[in-house]
Amino acid sequence: MKAPRLNRAFVLEAPLQVSDGAGGYVREWQPLGIHWAAVKAGSGREAAAFAATVSRVPYRITVRAAPQGAQSRPVAGQRFREGNRIFNITAVAEQGSDGRFLTCHALEETAS
Repeated sequence: MKAPRLNRAFVLEAPLQVSDGAGGYVREWQPLGIHWAAVKAGSGREAAAFAATVSRVPYRITVRAAPQGAQSRPVAGQRFREGNRIFNITAVAEQGSDGRFLTCHALEETAS
């Protein structure tokens, strides 16, 4: 297997519930670290969401593997950030038989 070209820096972020001071909670995102990644886009589509049209594009984001349970290992429900772009992680799988890399399946949504 040829090693992927990890040429883009992504910040891995985890959701964090913070009290809003009125008895509820607000979701904030806590940075967990930077991952160098290889990115491959899939076929996008448009969908209606609330009062706007949203463009959804699936991505396969490949990063170096981290041990199971490590804070630096991406999991579904987290996200990658690249500047203003957000990639919501939907699934994570080991790539190849040696487990040196992880493939993160992610969605990027943008208002059209």
